[in-house]
Amino acid sequence: MGTGIFGIGTSALSAAQTGLLTTGHNISNAGTAGFHRQEIIQRAALPQMTGAGFIGNGVEVSTVRRMYNEFLENQAVQAQAQSSRLDVYYAHIKQLDSMLGDANAGLAPALQAFFTATQDVAANPSAVPSRQAMLSASTALASRFHGLNQRYDELRSGVNDEIAASVSHINSFAEQIAGLNRQIVTAQSASNNRPINDLLDQRDELVRQLNKEVSATVVKQSDDSYNVFIGNGQALVVGASTLTLTTGPVPDDPGRIGIAYRSGGNTIWMPENNLQGGALGGYLAFRSEVLDGAQNALGRIAVGLAQTFNDQHRLGQDLNSALGGDYFKVPVPTVLANSANNPASAITVGLSGVDALTASDYRFSYDGATYTLTRLSDGVKSTGAGMPLALDGVRVTAASMGAGESFLIQPTRDAARQIDVLIRDTAKIAAAAPIRTDAPLSNTGTGRISAGAVTGALPGANPQPGVSIQFIDATHYELRNAATNALLVPSAVYTAGADISYNGWTVQISGVPATNDRFTVGANTSGTADNRNALALAQLGTRNTLIGGTASYQSAYGQLVSSIGNKTRELEVTSKAQSTLLEQTTQAQDALSGVNLDEEAANLLRYQQAYQAAGKVLQIASRLFDTVIDIAR
Repeated sequence: MGTGIFGIGTSALSAAQTGLLTTGHNISNAGTAGFHRQEIIQRAALPQMTGAGFIGNGVEVSTVRRMYNEFLENQAVQAQAQSSRLDVYYAHIKQLDSMLGDANAGLAPALQAFFTATQDVAANPSAVPSRQAMLSASTALASRFHGLNQRYDELRSGVNDEIAASVSHINSFAEQIAGLNRQIVTAQSASNNRPINDLLDQRDELVRQLNKEVSATVVKQSDDSYNVFIGNGQALVVGASTLTLTTGPVPDDPGRIGIAYRSGGNTIWMPENNLQGGALGGYLAFRSEVLDGAQNALGRIAVGLAQTFNDQHRLGQDLNSALGGDYFKVPVPTVLANSANNPASAITVGLSGVDALTASDYRFSYDGATYTLTRLSDGVKSTGAGMPLALDGVRVTAASMGAGESFLIQPTRDAARQIDVLIRDTAKIAAAAPIRTDAPLSNTGTGRISAGAVTGALPGANPQPGVSIQFIDATHYELRNAATNALLVPSAVYTAGADISYNGWTVQISGVPATNDRFTVGANTSGTADNRNALALAQLGTRNTLIGGTASYQSAYGQLVSSIGNKTRELEVTSKAQSTLLEQTTQAQDALSGVNLDEEAANLLRYQQAYQAAGKVLQIASRLFDTVIDIAR
């Protein structure tokens, strides 16, 4: 009987001690990230058969269980991955939104100042101060384009660096998870598969940290090891083995950092849209969904402004009576060869219409028989067996390349960096029109001729040869050389107010001209006070010349600012909602597995009392044993 009492007391003492140790362990790890509260699982020891029946043999601790719910754990991990993605996405787009929408640093005030200066030249075409102000505003506008583009490049460079850092963290977490897999399998095999709770907690915390970087799926194996997968099922951790990710310039865009892994001696590039969730997913989504298009949209404004302004400026005449030249340097498309191409392969790319340009990049490829030009934003293609090949104002005019080769075309990506002012002399601003119209007093009809406008490239150099519009009768006219009277255009029907065009200029005659009435169109000599071309240049500020003729420069920029602002607001709301969901999920998880210090304090008292009671049992057993010894003497 003494032995039985000793055994029961000892088992109770041991169980209480284990409870105290476990409770103390919980308290000491109350602030440890990823720690799950532990509790002892007790059961009655097998009873002993006696003549009086089965007598209990005390208690035994079967295991120490961690309070863990796989469903809640998976919910928390998934919520964490999505929350990290949205937080990163929002933080970056907010920077872009602040930059573009700034009332002082954005493009809008520089555009406004430039066209205000152009209007001032139209009001004072011969004034040198007005012309100098226009050149200064032009330089400031180009500098604003350069500054915004530099900020884009800084954001892109920062994202590239953050992608590389994120991949480094992913590789580190993968190595640590694989190492814990190895330790857990070894330790549990040596302990009859009893769970090694603290290592399991550490591994689960690493999985949570991994999901802060990239969305990962865990598949638990029969030996309690984890296999971890990312993307579309790419194995990152298999037992104690890992897949090492790497970063580097993607084959068709050296300025873009991509993610790859080595397999069988080959580098396999992972599609960006396969890597969802986590900070890495946020970086990739911001770059592909916002940054690329926003930089292209800014470049489209630069290309459109430079080309359309130049087109109109060339139709004018400067203070030296010379035809206007290019006012801005027109940016050219960026063409990037795939790294797998033959170095000798090349293509020639130009722009066939700035109004048709989109904010997308394009890929030009050849399969040995057919050339394909693909708009990357939505996959629309233009195909052909030869050159030229055009799509959205992008025109490939020549190609020398082999089957399977490709080129990336970025029509507007670098345009904001390339635009510049070519004119430095105020006298070369072509504010005047190079033609002048006249009607002699000898005309007897009521016909009136307009000032005329240059609508196309004029032949030769200034001054333009004079052309006489002579009326055969009230309803017919012919065009003749004003100096030699040589016939240029035979009899044509006259309609009051209709355009009369020749060699790049257009005039209108109204009223009823009489037979032999004539009107002349000639060179605008000494036209320093003429402002017709300056007015046309100023009107470009409000004319819809971009996005298929639906937007002006200002409205195109406004659309860019609005789209970024709307996306920023959307992400702000979504990010906050996801943060709330993560908080609720974490609270539900903590309610089950978090350490409650008040509860643990109560457990301390309970196990302390149990320990003291067990000691009392042993004390009584010892006295009983002494009594038996005394009787035996």
